[in-house]
Amino acid sequence: MKRLLNAGSGSGTAQRIARMMVHDWEETRFDIDPGVKPDVIGSILELTGAFKPQSFNAVWTSHVLEHLYAHEVYPTLRQFHQILKPDGFALIVSPDLQSVAHFIAQHGIGAIAYHSPAGPIRPLDMLYGHSRAIEEGRVHMAHRTGFTAERLGNLLLMAGFATVSVSSQNFEVCALALMPEADDEAIRRSLLEYGFNFQEAKA
Repeated sequence: MKRLLNAGSGSGTAQRIARMMVHDWEETRFDIDPGVKPDVIGSILELTGAFKPQSFNAVWTSHVLEHLYAHEVYPTLRQFHQILKPDGFALIVSPDLQSVAHFIAQHGIGAIAYHSPAGPIRPLDMLYGHSRAIEEGRVHMAHRTGFTAERLGNLLLMAGFATVSVSSQNFEVCALALMPEADDEAIRRSLLEYGFNFQEAKA
């Protein structure tokens, strides 16, 4: 079984990677909040304290890195690199500030960009964190930094990943970062089956 770390998992397996979990993958859910009942409780800032080097074939993290301070992102990506096997990969999703800025220029900061299970999402939510959740006391939902495709790609290359591909759509930036011995073509082909298209995107 290949091992995947769901870093900042929340309350369950993310819908986007659910199909992977029935195809020879074993998921370890990791979160700082004991209330979501993760497999391992801890901070994403301290991954190497929770897991041994080269423990995982893949790391998945979605809408987590923007909750860190800017200076904490690079050390966290370095830890992704350290806990991955030499042929592994990281798959990272975050709000795309470039597309958010474009939407603001066209429609204004208060316009609804899309609807989510949590309710309507506006540029303010994507820039600073989900307003209603923060209002309800979940202040950990606030955003402390942000990414464009260029920034996220450059940070991953600086962190030591051999190849980085980045795509942007639906107000999100999605990055695939490969370890030095990873089979680029095979991983891209496999991820395409699960709805992640990196066939033309490289940094």
